[in-house]
Amino acid sequence: MTLQLAVLASGNGSNLQAILDRIASGALDAKVCLVLCNKPEARALDYPRAAGVAHVALSPADYPDREAFDAAMVAAIRAHGADAVALAGYMRLLTPGFLAAFAGRVVNIHPALLPSFPGLRGAADAQAYGVTLAGCTVHFVDEQMDHGSVIVQAAVPGNAGEPLDDLKARIHALEHRIYPQALQWLAEGRLCVEGRVVRVLPRSDGKAAPGVPDGPWLVWPPLEQGF
Repeated sequence: MTLQLAVLASGNGSNLQAILDRIASGALDAKVCLVLCNKPEARALDYPRAAGVAHVALSPADYPDREAFDAAMVAAIRAHGADAVALAGYMRLLTPGFLAAFAGRVVNIHPALLPSFPGLRGAADAQAYGVTLAGCTVHFVDEQMDHGSVIVQAAVPGNAGEPLDDLKARIHALEHRIYPQALQWLAEGRLCVEGRVVRVLPRSDGKAAPGVPDGPWLVWPPLEQGF
């Protein structure tokens, strides 16, 4: 079933563009019903404008508290027919009321291998620590920052002394693949959550999902064709 998706963004929106690209290619069975930004000047709004996708900018300053702001977001998302939410560089914690409205259907991408290096500087913190493997994580969202159950992760080399932008570029390249893949599994109803463990179920047609050859990275669960 086609995933009716809202995307929340605060910044440049490169993962939003990756989602739109995979939808256009036919790999991701989803429709972006709404892009919602908490910053009217966010560059992420350029993508839905170009693609003819509905978009809304809401300012938290216009609401008395986080609960009221999130309630307005829930109303906007429901009004546009979305029933799942992808965070794409969204820089605010979501309230329990928002998460309850889309229970089990809110996902996020983080530029580090959680539970290591949560927060706003995932890649930079990993590099400063001196890791030899960095990466990214798609996870379900709960009330704690970067805490929800992990869906898929990708690891890339961390090279001592390299510019941070070089590491971020490698991480972003994998983010743009594993995030649409995770959303496709969600669209297909193939994500089974057991405590903190997320399992990817086999395809409903009984056929093996064709895999993508390994590269200079590790992705688990493996990517499937189209990603």
